[in-house]
Amino acid sequence: MSHQFDSTVLREYDIRGIIGETLGPDDARAIGRGFATLLGRAGGSKVAVGYDGRVSSPMLEHALIEGLNASGCDVVRVGMGPTPMLYFAEASMEDVDGGIQITGSHNPANYNGFKMVFQGRPFFGADILKIGEMAAAGDWTDGSGSVETREILNQYIDRMLNALEHVDEAKLSQLKVGWDAGNGAAGPALEKLAAKLPGEHHLLYTEVDGNFPNHHPDPTVEDNLADLKKLVADKNLDFGIAFDGDGDRIGAIDGQGRVIWGDQLLMIYAEDVLKTHPGATVIADVKASRALFDTVSRFGGQPLMWKTGHSLIKSKMKETGSPLAGEMSGHVFFADTYYGYDDALYAGIRLIAASARLGRTVTELRGAMPAMVNTPEMRFQVDESRKFAAIEEVKQRLANSPDDVDGTDGVRVTNADGWWLLRASNTQDVLVARAESESQEGLDRLVAQIDEQLELSGLERGESVGH
Repeated sequence: MSHQFDSTVLREYDIRGIIGETLGPDDARAIGRGFATLLGRAGGSKVAVGYDGRVSSPMLEHALIEGLNASGCDVVRVGMGPTPMLYFAEASMEDVDGGIQITGSHNPANYNGFKMVFQGRPFFGADILKIGEMAAAGDWTDGSGSVETREILNQYIDRMLNALEHVDEAKLSQLKVGWDAGNGAAGPALEKLAAKLPGEHHLLYTEVDGNFPNHHPDPTVEDNLADLKKLVADKNLDFGIAFDGDGDRIGAIDGQGRVIWGDQLLMIYAEDVLKTHPGATVIADVKASRALFDTVSRFGGQPLMWKTGHSLIKSKMKETGSPLAGEMSGHVFFADTYYGYDDALYAGIRLIAASARLGRTVTELRGAMPAMVNTPEMRFQVDESRKFAAIEEVKQRLANSPDDVDGTDGVRVTNADGWWLLRASNTQDVLVARAESESQEGLDRLVAQIDEQLELSGLERGESVGH
């Protein structure tokens, strides 16, 4: 027995494909066999399995468990829920050695995929390629594992509510918050959570529907926040919170409907966390605003710019002992009094707690941030064979530049006008560009520098493509 995956399916941070075209039950079975074999060889024997609200998820769950069992792994089914609920199961169940969530995240309804944790660490990159090699060679252990089901949702909710201990109850009870689950997997958890939260809570689209009838569940796209903005305005709420399809990425708006982007949320969280963890390292990805790194320094923390990708950030947190990290894409990681994984529901509660502890409304916190002018994340198609090579060419041309050139992940260039970034996506045949300045004129000059570098490599900034 062996199995060949479609070449597009095994990605840097997860496994993902189009149902019926590049991904199906045979793939899920092979993933189960490979993961169980690797876990067994590392001395583990039990895996927690969860899935999101997509129409194809139960079918993939069934096949994945068959594969895990066939290679001798026992399975704990935790059922349908957000990805962080599966992470919670893996982190809190003492007899579990790994976890797999079946999820298409924020991709269109016909996509699905797998996010994995292996003995408490993210499973990505070379690990995922190994699953492909093992499948091609049929290098799998044979065995027979068991299956049990455990109800974990209520424990997960209670664990998140710990974030509000030692926070002034009177302040919390005055808050009015809007929430948009976007018909994603976090809906039922959000309903239970909101019922236990102090204050007034208004919920949108908590019914799980894998066809996403109201709007696409990607909170980093401002158009998808329109319903939440209307709710916050109509009900005169303090702020609003939105989730992606599997509940590991957060989006937010303040009481005036202004978006609070991932790096801006991190500025609020950093001010709060650094009060109890003075001098701590706070990590953000290379797409984050300079204002964030300056804010961390101002409150006595050590800012660290790192590579984009939730698995890469989680690994860096473990290495540095950082209590807080985040990405522009809305992944936020708390390891101060939580487990260090990305959980949008928990991040929502921490925004409530931070506002109460800092004694300022979310609107005031957002209003106090420096006004930067920036481009959206510009993504344009570049051949797979060219994307990394082009970045190397830019690095070489800028080797003797008077500007500050950072090569952590792509090229980030800082000068008097601000900064610009050019990096290759790890998951698609695209280059990503972004720039930020304090003035429109400065921004125009920075974007011109990006275009000049692209032109020198025979490329141009074409039509922007989605994730």
